[in-house]
Amino acid sequence: MLKHFINKVCGKFLFAPRIMICIPSQVTEVEKKAVIDAASQAGARKVYLIEEPIAAAIGAGIDISKPSGNMVVDIGGGTTDIAVISLGGSVVNTSLKVAGDKLDEAIVKYIKKKHNIMIGERTAEDLKVNIGCVYPKIQDAEMDIRGRDLITGLPKTVTVHSSEMLEALIEPAMMIVDAVHSVLEKTPPELAADISDKGIYMTGGGCLVDGLDKLLQEKLGINVMIAQDTVSCVALGTGKALDNLDALQ
Repeated sequence: MLKHFINKVCGKFLFAPRIMICIPSQVTEVEKKAVIDAASQAGARKVYLIEEPIAAAIGAGIDISKPSGNMVVDIGGGTTDIAVISLGGSVVNTSLKVAGDKLDEAIVKYIKKKHNIMIGERTAEDLKVNIGCVYPKIQDAEMDIRGRDLITGLPKTVTVHSSEMLEALIEPAMMIVDAVHSVLEKTPPELAADISDKGIYMTGGGCLVDGLDKLLQEKLGINVMIAQDTVSCVALGTGKALDNLDALQ
């Protein structure tokens, strides 16, 4: 897969390209070496690794070189990375395997339990995008879905409301809130004061779930901002980091 992407970007290159790869903040040295080896075998001349929250912060337009503290919560598909960044590196960080995919799983389980219907991941994703929320909505939205009735084994259509989505998603959402809280607890006081002034930046596709920013804001009492072009933040930040390698190193 890496070879395919390298060929797609570079074409039939004369010189092997330099590649920068994002990694979750809590990976081990063995995992880092495995990523470097895989990229080298795919045709990279030199491989650089960058932590996802740092790439997300650069992509969101945050100046990470200053001594003040910035907090980034990057919610992707498989992992949520939370980091306090200062002077170009992460001071406190954590990574948990609760993100977009876990929210989809929670919806599948909930629909199975509540309506006795089995739905696929794509339907769960549609529910999450269209009516999913983790904070009470002013107006209750609804959506019709089709699934397999677990009693008869036949296709069945049911109407699902956003209030039900709140019930389904609140547990994994609170796990993310608790993780952010624990990172704040470990943050040095001066940097915590900076975060309190500036707020928390959210990036990644997972942060677009309706009300997640409001939930964080309510539980932590700190202003929460969703970055522009949030889905592409990590990719954009990685590209910028590769352009400014000397400064980062």
